[in-house]
Parts: sequence; C-alpha cells; structure tokens
Amino acid sequence: MKYEELAGDILRHVGGRDNISSLIHCATRLRFKLRDDGKADAEGLKANPDVIMVVESGGQFQVVIGNHVHEVWLALCQAAGLSDDAPPPAKKPEGKSGLLASFIDMVSGIFTPFLGVLAACGILKGLLALGQASGWLDESSGTWKILFAAGDALFYFLPLVLGYTAGKKFGGNPFLTMVIGGALVHPTMVDAFRAADGAAETFLGIPVVLINYASSVIPTICAAGFCCWLERQCDKFMPSAVKNFFTPLICLAVTVPLTFLVIGPLATGLGELLAAGFRVVYRFAPWLAGGILGGLWQVCVIFGLHWGLIPLMMNNMAVNGHDPMLAILLPAIFGQVGAALGVFIKTREQRLKALSGSAAIAGVFGITEPAVYGVTLPYRRPFIFGCLGGALGGAIVGLSQSQAYSFGLASIFTLTQTIPASGVDATVWGAIAGVGVSFLFACLMTMIAGLPAVPTASSAATAAAKHDDNTLLAPLSGVAIPLEAVPDATFASGLMGAGAAIIPSEGKVVAPFSGEIASLFSTRHAIGLLSDSGIELLIHVGIDTVKLNGEHFTAHVREGDRVQPGDLLIAFDREALLSKGFDLSTPIMVSNSDEYRGLEHRYSSPHVRAGDPFLYINR
Repeated sequence: MKYEELAGDILRHVGGRDNISSLIHCATRLRFKLRDDGKADAEGLKANPDVIMVVESGGQFQVVIGNHVHEVWLALCQAAGLSDDAPPPAKKPEGKSGLLASFIDMVSGIFTPFLGVLAACGILKGLLALGQASGWLDESSGTWKILFAAGDALFYFLPLVLGYTAGKKFGGNPFLTMVIGGALVHPTMVDAFRAADGAAETFLGIPVVLINYASSVIPTICAAGFCCWLERQCDKFMPSAVKNFFTPLICLAVTVPLTFLVIGPLATGLGELLAAGFRVVYRFAPWLAGGILGGLWQVCVIFGLHWGLIPLMMNNMAVNGHDPMLAILLPAIFGQVGAALGVFIKTREQRLKALSGSAAIAGVFGITEPAVYGVTLPYRRPFIFGCLGGALGGAIVGLSQSQAYSFGLASIFTLTQTIPASGVDATVWGAIAGVGVSFLFACLMTMIAGLPAVPTASSAATAAAKHDDNTLLAPLSGVAIPLEAVPDATFASGLMGAGAAIIPSEGKVVAPFSGEIASLFSTRHAIGLLSDSGIELLIHVGIDTVKLNGEHFTAHVREGDRVQPGDLLIAFDREALLSKGFDLSTPIMVSNSDEYRGLEHRYSSPHVRAGDPFLYINR
C-alpha cells in the first residue's frame, strides 16, 4: 500500500499518465521522458518524504527513490497502465533537447534495462577470478566452466541484448534488431573469422572485413539505429497486408550485409580510436586521470552525465579486454560511503544516524544516491570530503595501473574484478589502497569538520542565563534548501537577510519562537515576527504569490498579537498554489542578521517538521 500511495503521488506530480512518454528505472531512480516538462512539479515531489531527490538532466525527469525503486516502478506502471509494449516516446519540439541530453538519454535507455544483470555477471566473473587466484577453482574443472558460462554469457552475446534494448529505444521492432545482433555473433561468422586468418571473405563479390563482434557495443547500436530508420521508411509505402513480414525481410536483407560491409568496420574503428585516445591520456598522466575521474564522478552522477562514460568503459573492455575507469570509480564510491559513516559516528540526532547508517551500507554495494542526496550533499562539507577522498584514491588507483577485467556496477565486489588471470599482483593492491585511502580520508575529515557544531548543554545554559533564545524552530514542514537556491534573486542574494528556505509539504505556517507579530501583509502571503530576544524574522510563502492578492491564504493572527512556538500563523491552500504554477519555496530570513555574527543550520536532514530546530543565531 505504501508503494501504491507513493506511485500515485509521483503520477500526479509528473502531470498524469498522458504526460508520460516512457518510464524506465535504474538502480535507484525512476527515469521519465515527459511530453511536457512544464506540467511536472519537481518541488512538490521533493516535499514527499519517500522521495530522496528530483533531478532534471539528460532530457529526463529523474525521481530518486532508493533501493526499493523496482517496487515503486511496478506500482507506478500498474497505476498508469504502462507496459513494455508502450509506444516509443514522442519527440519533443525542436530546441528542447540538446545533443548531449539526447546522447545521455539514448545511452541510459539502452543500458538501464539490463544493468542489474550486467552487474551480477561482472560480480560472478570477479568471484571466479578470486577463486582461481586462491587455488579454490581450476579452469579445467566442470564447476569453473559452468559458472564461467553463467558469468560470461551476457558479455559474449552482448550484441543480442543490445540489439533488443536499442531496438526498443529507437522505436523499432526489438526482435528484429535482436536478430541483427545475433547475426554478428552467429557461429558461422565466428568460425569464418577464425578460419580467415587475415584473408577477406566476399559478399556478392565485395570484400568483407571479418571482425569478431562478440562483446561489441558500438557496432550493434549503430546497426540497430540504421535498422529502425529503415523499418520506418519501409512502413511508409509497404501495404498493410504484407508489411508484417516484408518489412522485416527487407531490413534483415539490407542491414546485416551492410553491417558486415560498412557499419561494423566503421563502428569498430571508431571504438578502437576512442580506446586508443583514452590510452594516450591515461598513459600521459594516469594519476591525474584517476584523480579527476575519482573526484568528479559523483558530480557527474548528480547531473546524470555519468551515462556518457558507460559506452567508453564497455568499449575499453571489448577492445582491450580490461578497463581502468571502472577501477578508478571505486574510490569515488567509497569516498561517499566514508563520509556517510563519518556522519553516522559524529551525529547524535537519531533520524540522521539511522539515515546515514543505512546509506553507508547501501553505498558499499554501489548505491550512493541515498548517501549523496540524503546525507552528504545537504551538509555540503561531507560531500566535498567524499569527492576529495575519491580524487586521492583515484590518483592512487591510476598510478598503480589497476584495471577491471569484467564490467559491472562499482561496488565492494569490483575489487575481485580487478584480479587479472595471472593472479593477485601490485595493481590489485593499488586498487585496495586507493579505496582505503578514500574511505578513511572522507570518514575522518567528516568526523572532524563535516558537521556544524551543536551547542553544548553548558553553552545552552549560558544562553538561557543571558535570556537569549537563539534557536529558531522550523515554521513549516517540508524540504529545507539553502537560501541561495531560492529562484528569486532578491531572496537568494541575502539582500533581505540571511536564512534558509523550506519547500512546504503542508499548508501551515507556525510560530518559530516566543514573540509578537511585527507585520502582516494585506495579501497574507508574508509575515514579520519579532522574538523576545530581538530577532526580526520574515517568512515569505512562495515566490510571486503576492500576485494572488490574498487568494488561498488565511491569516490566524493580527499585528501586535503575542505568539508562542507552534501557534498557527497562516494557512494556505498548497495544492491550489501548485495548480496555478507558483513555486512554493518559502524563504525564512533574519532581517537584522547583520547585527549577529552569523547563522547556522540546525536541521539534521533535508526533510524537516514544523517545530524542529531550524536555525541558530550566533550572537
């Protein structure tokens, strides 16, 4: 029932079923392609406590759910009536999607459906390498052969799987493109490649350059893209009575020979060129390449840009038999794990402790979104320490020339995938050292300087003795954001005072301290308060809501009224404001902040409740 309720809320906030062109999910995110991005309410979704974050990147509307994303996806598909047979996404108007966004969307759409299986196969191959290196398994044993077949099958027959998912992504018949992928690894062609020994075969008298396409990536995607284009052209003039078999016939008869003659060699050459280019950069300064990739990987994940590197990693694996990039990602992962563990050890707030503990465990297995969005990024410094740890560890991994010999999600199991066929060597120990340095650096630095200091009992007693009430409680429930993230330059610049903002999850504003109502706008969208200790506070509900002239707002106090913490000040119709397109980011600003030494955040998580400690005034 919880998943059904969450699915229903997500469906409402993305603009309903009619606004969804396609929906897939990866390890932690729902990835929407929407017909009209303007109908989606990202801020409203962020206010849902079961949503970690909403990211609009790569032409996709991404909702970060966490480890139970598959269950939410199933509930959402059922609620919206979506299925694998849904029509291909409608193209957006020109100018709404750039080249980079289109590329990232294409790559994620092709690889996401089988990413979990891909990771499982990579882990299995890594464990086999560990068993072989330790002497537990031998290549000649039946046990090793059966398990190796299970782990290697997806990689060897990757053109079939890519043919299917690429066909779906390009809007063609996925079984037709899967057959084309199968032709590339058909035993007849594999045997011809092995027997040719440099000699060329011919097709209708035209020489054919034979290439081993097992585990290939780029040739299959290019062939699938051409086939889907040809299929659409054939459907335009083919009579409906015969097109169900004549269109596939034409596509196969044209695309397969063309792939062996032109598309395959060109795409393979492109792949080899990319691999060679990366090798040049990597050989020039491996420690620098490792440091940059390890430090910036999580930033790329936040914006969805990491998908652009997936084909390069898999291409390196297909061309070279190994890839250094996957090994370098390990410190980037464990930097955030270490930062989350540092928060877990340091904090005394029970909700944050529970959240950071579970996020650290998930991060060990390669799922870092709960740690990043729920723990490290909201506090900034833990995220920065995690990235710095990733850079240090990445430099060590790069310097040690560590490689991954099978592909998968970067996780603790990836260490087994760095073991070469010859057994454990210095490169493996370099990967372990890089991970350890990244983890320990981020954890220790977060414990030392990652969280704002909490006033001690003695300092609180001193403040009380001076009759100072320096803690401001949250006046609304919702998601806390930095003041500079508010989409209004007047508030974001701090011109009206320092503070923070809340995206409300319910339509109530309550008193954050004991004091009186200093001012109440006639439009009832904003209110000024004066605390008993002299703090001047302005609460402004939403952006540009003054235009409503008081509609949907109800004041429960008047100027001069005395209030106590928790007293209801203003009620507003949140859903009505959202339906009219208003941004509900609510700045909470200390108007006389220049009289104090500074403000500190006191919320332990981005999800705050009215009445929780929110801001602290340093006098």
